[in-house]
Amino acid sequence: MTDSPESLRDRTRREVRRQIAQAATGLFVQQGFEATTVDQIAAQTGISRRSFFRYFASKEDVVVGELADRGAIVAAALAERPADESPWDAMKAALLELQASMRVSDEMELEFGRILYDTPSLRARHLEKQLSWQELLVPIMAERVRAADPDSAIEPELAAAAIVVASLTCLDVAGEHWIQQDGAVSLERLYDDAVAAVRS
Repeated sequence: MTDSPESLRDRTRREVRRQIAQAATGLFVQQGFEATTVDQIAAQTGISRRSFFRYFASKEDVVVGELADRGAIVAAALAERPADESPWDAMKAALLELQASMRVSDEMELEFGRILYDTPSLRARHLEKQLSWQELLVPIMAERVRAADPDSAIEPELAAAAIVVASLTCLDVAGEHWIQQDGAVSLERLYDDAVAAVRS
């Protein structure tokens, strides 16, 4: 079957973004995030400064730019989970769907994570984008909570917000520990442990 021009264009764009991100990560590791310029990233990748901005809105977006898109993936996966699945299990499954959809190696994720957690401005952007995830996920989770226990004394929106925020916080904590341990323990195991600590 012949690929459509659109799918080929999408794949080409994704590959160029990957190459830019890889070059940028190398520079961030060598020089530090703040000391690295867009011009240096462009030169390292063999593209112009103008071309860089066709793929990323800013240097910060190389690290955190896809977080908003990732939220949409989680929301779609959460909406498709079986109706009889518990809210916590559905949330974990949706996050695992996100992990499966990512097209970068663990090594690159570790490098991105180190840069993210070591740079206050990026950390702030990361937390800001996670707030946008909550806006997507809470209404979906509220429907699930309402269907699971229609007679609950707890307001579904409140319960949903608590579950979503706690899950994302557990993911954030697990991610930080995963980076500190250089990926020695799986992110899924660390997430499960963080959730178990919250739920206990």
